[in-house]
Amino acid sequence: MTDDEILGKLKSIFAETFEISPETVKMETHLFEDLDLDSIDAVDLAIKLQTMTGKRIKPEDFKSVRTVGDVVGVAQILLVA
Repeated sequence: MTDDEILGKLKSIFAETFEISPETVKMETHLFEDLDLDSIDAVDLAIKLQTMTGKRIKPEDFKSVRTVGDVVGVAQILLVA
């Protein structure tokens, strides 16, 4: 799966789960500052990412996630593993 395909799926997740307009979701978008997500939202996002990839996310892999691009990177790691 390419970064663009993952980004497209993430845009859907942000729209459905957090009611965030897909147009505002870009690779450089900051999850907490730009999208106003909190720690509970981050857990929800991690769960959605696990569902999308079919793999479990290690907490240490998601701890440093700050941008949408970081989420795409974690998804790529999970898909390759």
